[in-house]
Amino acid sequence: MQKMKASSRAMSMDYAIREVTVPAAAAAKRGMKLYNFNIGDPNKWDFETPEYFKSTLRRAVDCIDNGYGDSQGEMSLRKAIVDREYEKHGARIDADRVYITSGVSEGINVLMATLLEPGDEVLLPGPGYPSYAQYIRFYGGKVVPYRQIEEEDWRLDVDMVRKRITNKTRAIVVINPNNPTSAVYSEKTIREMGDIAAEYGIPLISDEIYDKLMFEGKYFSASQLPSDVPRVIFNGFSKVNLMPGWREGYCYFMYEDDFMDDIREGMMKQLRTRICPNVPCQEAARVSLQGPQDYIVDMNKRLKERGDYSYKRLNEIPGITTNKAKGAFYMFPKVELYDWKTDKDFVIDLINEEGVVFVHGSGFDSEFGGGHFRTILLPPMNIIEEAYDKLEKFMIRHSR
Repeated sequence: MQKMKASSRAMSMDYAIREVTVPAAAAAKRGMKLYNFNIGDPNKWDFETPEYFKSTLRRAVDCIDNGYGDSQGEMSLRKAIVDREYEKHGARIDADRVYITSGVSEGINVLMATLLEPGDEVLLPGPGYPSYAQYIRFYGGKVVPYRQIEEEDWRLDVDMVRKRITNKTRAIVVINPNNPTSAVYSEKTIREMGDIAAEYGIPLISDEIYDKLMFEGKYFSASQLPSDVPRVIFNGFSKVNLMPGWREGYCYFMYEDDFMDDIREGMMKQLRTRICPNVPCQEAARVSLQGPQDYIVDMNKRLKERGDYSYKRLNEIPGITTNKAKGAFYMFPKVELYDWKTDKDFVIDLINEEGVVFVHGSGFDSEFGGGHFRTILLPPMNIIEEAYDKLEKFMIRHSR
């Protein structure tokens, strides 16, 4: 019997953040100690899900009927999200325009499936979170990257956004705070992006999952833009709420008249097909929005300390330069490719020689991410110190 082949569409998908686990697993099998700085999972380190979230989940399993729920998400959680967005950003949204998804990743998938016909274009920040590019291509769309200006703290190149819009552009994506650069964009920049979206009648997709993880300044959400800017805003519970494995995310729509009614119905058709999001976890997610938020203050304090140290330490290493982290829990240093053809070769050699696992920058965008790597601020300080000592030895060895 002839071996079956997977579809070219499926086989073309490539998720850089987890791709590096393959050489890392091989190194571990050889007995090498690994420093896994590739995945943004706070719970793998010294950040723990607050006990009252966990106890709520246990109670929910005991007290609800554990049957199917609302395909759009439980109304109690959607109303809590409406309250959260108003309290945090002053946004006035409708619970009927809120959709609960299995993490933000499912939301991206469903939205791109709804927006795109083959050949349609989406503007993405370069570098940016790779799931967007993968789902755009999966549905036959074209990724059009626009630059973050590294020399200006990764400021969005608004002029490039305008120049790269065509009659096939279906959306503009902003990730704020940004993964992987940790940039936090100014109110001026977000307003400029909103002006472009309104002018061209293109939805602005704003990924705000790190909106409470900031080390300086004041956050400006796309939800605060004027009502003539059509918006889809993503957020979720994996990062700030320390429940990445529970897979709870959401998105909400803001637009005038009936501009995106068909997009919402297209999303709902898919969400009905997947039946419903996890019901007990939605109850825990609701409590995480309405309960004490003190743990976030401590989380930001620790991340800032680790970010400040990483900024100083990485800039001391030959061949490495980086900007300071402003939010989220990443940094995106530039690396001199001494004897490597690509940044991916650099990452793989570092894994094989020192056991330090980063993600190659080109995995976040080949045009504007190459020659970089993404690291994280999540490990305790002693682990960060050990990893960067190993990185320094590695860079000195290869610079000769």
